Amino acid sequence: MAAPRALQECRAFPRLLGARRPYSSAPCPDPLKGGILRYLCNRFYDIEYLVGWCAKLRYRNLRRKNAYYGYTKEIYGDNVAAAYFVLSNRGRVRFQGQETWFCVDWRGKYSSDFLQLRDVPVVAIDLSGSVLNYNGLDNLVKLTALRSLDLSRCPHVDDWTLSRLHVFKDSLEELSLAGCPQVTERGLACLHQLEHLRRLDLSHLPSVPTPGLIQILVEEMLPQCEVVGLAPDSGAQTSRDGREEPGVPSGARRAGEIPA
Repeated sequence: MAAPRALQECRAFPRLLGARRPYSSAPCPDPLKGGILRYLCNRFYDIEYLVGWCAKLRYRNLRRKNAYYGYTKEIYGDNVAAAYFVLSNRGRVRFQGQETWFCVDWRGKYSSDFLQLRDVPVVAIDLSGSVLNYNGLDNLVKLTALRSLDLSRCPHVDDWTLSRLHVFKDSLEELSLAGCPQVTERGLACLHQLEHLRRLDLSHLPSVPTPGLIQILVEEMLPQCEVVGLAPDSGAQTSRDGREEPGVPSGARRAGEIPA
């Protein structure tokens, strides 16, 4: 109780001194000379305002990155608009019949040659590490020939986002959700409509508590699909005192695979 009481007394200092500047950014005295508690009291409201401003700025940037490219669709069509959205988010895109990918360089610039492919469908998209979210999928849902989609390490891809992937049920063959922190088993259950899926990467999903069990359920749900990244532990390791240790198959030490 001593620390909160001291902080309250510290906050009373400006009122006693007649200072009424809760949002002031004027320079404060040296904290070593005037006391660290009084220094933090004078700067508290400025710091709180700065944190709130940064949160609003991140939200606005997220909305801007996932904006709907409706004007581009009207002029160039769905495929070019989707490619422009992907490249604007520093991703990669490949059109049907093309061996090379369109991508950005180290300066964030990209070639506009894809504008000439307005009648060629997009077949592969790599948005790994981007800020794609539920709203950003508005730019991709019209791609009827999409076969490969990489959403690995996307921090804003969640279960609601996965619920919209059913629009690719007739074409999607490869999907990567590796490293998506908000994906849970509820979102994975929404993938049952992707009947043509052949490979599904579910590596490093921290919100999936039982990866071994989830892998069995996903394999039953998509029997024709290769599910990687959710393999259960390989077994148990026997320690020096005879107890089992997780992570190594039993008998490996006896076979000489692991040094004593």
